Amino acid sequence: MSKRDDLIAKYAADLKDKIGQEPDMDLLTKVTIGCGPSIYNADASTVSGSDQSELDTVKNNFLIKKLGLSDGDKLDEAIASVMEAYGKSNRNKYRAVVYYLLTKHFGKEAIYN
Repeated sequence: MSKRDDLIAKYAADLKDKIGQEPDMDLLTKVTIGCGPSIYNADASTVSGSDQSELDTVKNNFLIKKLGLSDGDKLDEAIASVMEAYGKSNRNKYRAVVYYLLTKHFGKEAIYN
């Protein structure tokens, strides 16, 4: 298995074990590929749920630019609900998993087809 395949398996395990969701492996793979090389960088591969600038990056670069959503309170609420579901005390919130959950939340799976 490649390093990316290993990471995708780790993300799928996070979805099952920490969030209690059975992952759509096709979508998870596409979201992971969409994250690009950031998944291989220890700092860039995770999202800090307590760092507002990090959450703003998720909102601006992913929700608005990638998914094409309009800015508003719904975006902040969705990010907060994903962070809550992932577990506030969980230090390793993987970016690919957060993006996957947000994609599912807004029903934007078609972006990755």
